[in-house]
Amino acid sequence: MTGRILRNAQMYAFIEDHRADHGVEPICRVLPIAPATFYENKAKQADPSRLSDRAKRDEQLKPEIERVFEENLKVYGVRKVWRQMHREGFEVARCTVARLMKDIGIEGVIRGKKPKTTWQDKALPCPLDRVNPQFHAPAPNVLWVSDFTHVATWQGFVYVAFVIDVYARRIVGWRASRTANAGFVLDALEQAIHQRMPAQDQLIHHSDRGSQYLSLKYTERLAEAKIAPSVGSVGDSYHNALAETINGLFKAEVIHRRGPWRNFERPLHNDKTTKFSAYMLFLLPLQNNI
Repeated sequence: MTGRILRNAQMYAFIEDHRADHGVEPICRVLPIAPATFYENKAKQADPSRLSDRAKRDEQLKPEIERVFEENLKVYGVRKVWRQMHREGFEVARCTVARLMKDIGIEGVIRGKKPKTTWQDKALPCPLDRVNPQFHAPAPNVLWVSDFTHVATWQGFVYVAFVIDVYARRIVGWRASRTANAGFVLDALEQAIHQRMPAQDQLIHHSDRGSQYLSLKYTERLAEAKIAPSVGSVGDSYHNALAETINGLFKAEVIHRRGPWRNFERPLHNDKTTKFSAYMLFLLPLQNNI
């Protein structure tokens, strides 16, 4: 349907551009369109009250869809635009949002491949996989997943760690660092614990087998907070899929669209006042719906 509408719009525009030279009827004899159809379309453009109920509804929704798209850094796809419209009180079907976004000519950002950041230290003890890998939780602070990724800058890599609450699908802790040591992933965990204050012996923390998450400091902090550790298997793309989804969204929606990144202190073009950590805090509200 959308393709037919697009073809009709192109034919209407062609007839309008050449009607003065050739006339409407001769052009319509060549194109697969009746003169009456062209004149009806012209009448509807001049008098919107003649539009169908669906067309009137579309004209009301298009600017709202464009607004949501613009307000979210032009990265939201159909699903996120549709959910945001519902949060704002618009009763609209997802297929309608998809159709109108295609008509408008906008689309969400597409993620690329994720580089490898997990390096296993086989000498470290490894907890069991308590998730296996069912990333569902009945309530907040029941299951957290953690992972980190890296961002290429002109002066080297910056590493960003996340802690995500599975039930809320929210980033509850994060930290950026110039080095991928155990300290910066521990800082992200500390932020999550301080912000959420989970009940003892009620929470599972799931991560990959990276040496940062198996370090003595990290495992001791989990034990101190009475958080049960869980670690995924090696070579399994699903072992920490939810956290890696967040990494992919972060790269696609923030890094690739807002670069190039100079370094940790001056990431964004010529903006010398915005530090990486402050910029991250602005761009990562705790409502990352995935």
